[in-house]
Amino acid sequence: MKFPSPIPLLQLAQLTNSRVIGDGLMTVHGINEIHKVETGDITFVDHPKYYDKALQSAATFIIINKEVAVPAGKALMFSDDPFTAYNTIVRKYRTFSPGKSSISETALIGEGTIIQPGAFIGQHAVIGKNCLIHANVSIYDHTHIGDDVIIHSNSVIGADAFYFKRRPEGYDKMISCGRVVIHDKVEIGACCTIDKGVSGDTIIGAGTKMDNMVHIGHDTVVGKNCLFAGQVGIAGVVTIEDDVILWGQVGVQKDLTIGKGAVVLGKSGVPKSLEGGKTYFGSPTQEAREKMKELAFIKQLPSIIEKLKS
Repeated sequence: MKFPSPIPLLQLAQLTNSRVIGDGLMTVHGINEIHKVETGDITFVDHPKYYDKALQSAATFIIINKEVAVPAGKALMFSDDPFTAYNTIVRKYRTFSPGKSSISETALIGEGTIIQPGAFIGQHAVIGKNCLIHANVSIYDHTHIGDDVIIHSNSVIGADAFYFKRRPEGYDKMISCGRVVIHDKVEIGACCTIDKGVSGDTIIGAGTKMDNMVHIGHDTVVGKNCLFAGQVGIAGVVTIEDDVILWGQVGVQKDLTIGKGAVVLGKSGVPKSLEGGKTYFGSPTQEAREKMKELAFIKQLPSIIEKLKS
């Protein structure tokens, strides 16, 4: 998320009761979690496993709970609880305001777009031309939708990321400040859910089509002309390249890439990245032809065992 205007680091330190290590007059342009950071951003780290990753990332500013040397060109904020400091900044600069009508006065809706009764369009949402939004669709704040998009009933676009920190007393929610961005000519079936990015964008590429009951996790980027059948579930921070087909009930693990033109057959589980241009099956997935040979061999095992006994 980018701030409306750059903010001096010292101002954020005062907001979060943190201490600046380095130049507090440097200005912060945005806030992002580690997967989406860019130059000028502030991020946080609170676990030794990830100190180096954060300090060496593109982020110019890091909220950290350890005294360390300041990397060249960066500045730090020392906090006993970087996670809470991060959430405090997000709450300040992405304030939630309850809706006062089913279609927000701040929403921008293009010419020729039809919004059926019962749909909710949140604040600062943008919907392009010639879209069809069916009854009971919920489009959360700051969502961007292109032209010629169809969204069927009861789908939810822009719900919070499923992202929690476990503490002794329970789970602490990481506040989402990202968006969902849907490009032109996308069709989304009934009862689908697309979560906003934690701090960046969840993106659905032009021409992609989704069946009913598909879930897309936070910060996932889907390419152009993909096809997802019913009950596909995709976790967060996944990259799906153009022309990928996921058949019914495929489950995709987080933090991986599915290459251009890959096809994953129904009921498969994808635990790691897949090369493009191939067909996959199974849980865990492997190339479909090899998996089918393996299954055929397994069917022969009883007769093989009987022969060995005799």
